[in-house]
Amino acid sequence: MTEIENYYSNQPEPIKGTLLALKEIVLSQDKNISHEWKYGMPFFSYKGKMFCYLWVHKKYKQPYIGIVEGQRFNDPDLLQESRSRMKIMLLNPEINLPVKKIKNLLKKVLTLYQSGIIKLPQESSGKKIKP
Repeated sequence: MTEIENYYSNQPEPIKGTLLALKEIVLSQDKNISHEWKYGMPFFSYKGKMFCYLWVHKKYKQPYIGIVEGQRFNDPDLLQESRSRMKIMLLNPEINLPVKKIKNLLKKVLTLYQSGIIKLPQESSGKKIKP
């Protein structure tokens, strides 16, 4: 079992189910989103650029989706806490996920990458990677 698979399988229910559902929601947003193990947690990248991650809040014991470029959004569902760049969306594992709200947020974030506001690795180096 890989580290990432181990992370999900070691979570108690209903947190495990919430994280797995979030994983599928994130991956379904765009074919260019990849899922990998970075910094000791499940991370998602868009064309090689960090996009979001999943984790469980230590204080609240709730799963959350962390938005790497969260500081660019003034959204009441996102918490900054002591982070300078990232914001998180806490999710209650005891109730149904607000899927529409999550998808809308992810689409807004993806727009930053797709529009070029957030420079992707091949764009920032000046080199184009052939498809």
